[in-house]
Amino acid sequence: MKIGLLTALFANLSLDEVIKKIKPLGIRTIELGTGNYPGASHLKLEWYNQASKLRDLKNKLEDQGITISALSCHGNPIHPNKKFADTNAEVNRRTILMAEKLGVDRVIDFSGCPGDSEHSKLPNWVTCPWPPDYLEILKWQWDKKVIPYWKKRTKFAADHGVRICLEMHPGFVVYSPETMLKLRSACGSNIGANLDPSHLFWQGIDPCAAARKLGKAVFYVHAKDTHVYEVNSRVNGVLDTKPYTDEINRSWIFRTVGFGHGFDFWADFVSTLQMIGYDDVLSIEHEDSLMSVDEGLSKATALLNQVVIKEKLGEMWWA
Repeated sequence: MKIGLLTALFANLSLDEVIKKIKPLGIRTIELGTGNYPGASHLKLEWYNQASKLRDLKNKLEDQGITISALSCHGNPIHPNKKFADTNAEVNRRTILMAEKLGVDRVIDFSGCPGDSEHSKLPNWVTCPWPPDYLEILKWQWDKKVIPYWKKRTKFAADHGVRICLEMHPGFVVYSPETMLKLRSACGSNIGANLDPSHLFWQGIDPCAAARKLGKAVFYVHAKDTHVYEVNSRVNGVLDTKPYTDEINRSWIFRTVGFGHGFDFWADFVSTLQMIGYDDVLSIEHEDSLMSVDEGLSKATALLNQVVIKEKLGEMWWA
C-alpha cells in the first residue's frame, strides 16, 4: 500500500514544483486532473496527439521515480443542461483515451445527476421517497439517464483497458455503497468505487463497513477526513447548505487526515482495505479550510505513513 496525491491542490504550481514538494514526504505516485471540476493543471488532454509532450511527461516522472495512479475528470456527464453534460462527457471520453496511452488503468469521475424530466435546467437530487413524485423522478433518472449513459461508457472504458472509478458523493445519484452497487449491477464489473471516507462520514456511513460491503468493487481510495460538529448537527441535521467557509456554524466540514478521525480509525480503515484485497494507493485530497495546503498535506502524510501496510505478509507462521 502506498500514499499518493491528487495534485489539484497545487494547481498554481508547475509539475516540477509539485514533485519537489512531495518527494520529501515520501509520496511517489500522483493522480492528475484532466478537466471538469479538478481542472487540468498538470496534464492537458490536447497533449494526446503531441508525442513530445507526453514523452517529456513520462521522462520527467520516471527520472524522479514518480508514477501516475489515476486520471481524474470529476464532472456531471448527465446534467440536464445538454451543453454542460456533453462537455463533461467528452472530457471523460478523452481522459479514458489518455489513460490508455499513458498506461494508466483508472479514471475517476462522479456519477452525475440529471434533472426531473427532459425539460429540466438543473439537477434534481432525490433524498426521500415521499410524496411519491420523488420515486417517479428517481425511476426516470435511473432508467432513462443514469444506466444508459454509464452502461455505454463502462464498455468504452473496458475496450480501452481502463476502469471507471466513481466517487460516491451526495448531490449525485451514486452517493453510497448501495447506489454504487446498483449501478455496477446494471453496468458491469468494470465500474466501481473511488472510496472517499470524507463523503461517507457526514451521511452517517461507516467507511470500514462500506469497504466490506463494496469488496472487490473498491477500485481506488481517496484519503480525506470530515469532522461532524454535534453542537450544530444535533440541531440542524447533516444536510447542510451553508458555505464551506462558514465553519463555525456548519454541521460538518472537511478536514485533513487525522483531524476528523484519529489514528485508530485510519489504522482500522487501512486494515479493512487490506482484508478486502485492496493493496494500492491512498490518494490524499486536501480540502481543509482551516489549514494551509502545505501543513495539511504534511500532517496527512505523517499520519498515513504510520498506518499504511507497506510490506507483503508472508506465511502465517503462528497458524
